[in-house]
Amino acid sequence: MHLPIDTLPQRVKKYLVTGLLVWVPLGITLWVLDLIITTMDQTLLLLPASWQPDRVLGLHIPGLGIILTTAVVASTGLLMRNVFGQRLWEQSERAMLRVPFVGSIYKGVKQVSDTLLSGNGNSFRNVLLVRYPHPEAWSLAFQTSVPGEVEDHLPDEHVAVFIPTTPSPVNGFYFFVRRADIIELDMSVDVALRAIVSMGVVAAADHAKNYCPLPQSDLTH
Repeated sequence: MHLPIDTLPQRVKKYLVTGLLVWVPLGITLWVLDLIITTMDQTLLLLPASWQPDRVLGLHIPGLGIILTTAVVASTGLLMRNVFGQRLWEQSERAMLRVPFVGSIYKGVKQVSDTLLSGNGNSFRNVLLVRYPHPEAWSLAFQTSVPGEVEDHLPDEHVAVFIPTTPSPVNGFYFFVRRADIIELDMSVDVALRAIVSMGVVAAADHAKNYCPLPQSDLTH
């Protein structure tokens, strides 16, 4: 019995699919890197014209903006590590929070960034499973806080949940769900965020490392 031989169109289709599997992730990676480098290079425009590398060196070197941005961020972190820097920032932050509308936006963004970037963020309390976007589906969510006035108007005990989107967890949906309709998970916020950002790939890889398939002889019995 002879195996069927692929026709020329089928072979070409297989070659195209194999080539796409190579070039699509590579192309997207290069595009993201180019976007990051180009965006970071815009920070060089903040320097005085006489200090800009393009004028000093006489040519454009991509990526110098990353060095400048890294230096500024690291210097800020170093400044915040001493008492003077902390007091200076506390006064600046206090003044910013007094500005109408701007203070509300800054406070919300700061709470999210504290949770995502620092290990001691407490904006998210627990990792939950909630039914979303329909009653037959489940989604990962984070428990937050229910405003007092809202809680007074809810008939049953509810919890506030934030359902992040994939792969950008800074966007999402904010709901009030009955406590009886949620499942609390014994999972850290860090692990849940990694699963969401990677669209479950990281979680699946971790599970595969711990998974030991049964020997073939055991499966036959």
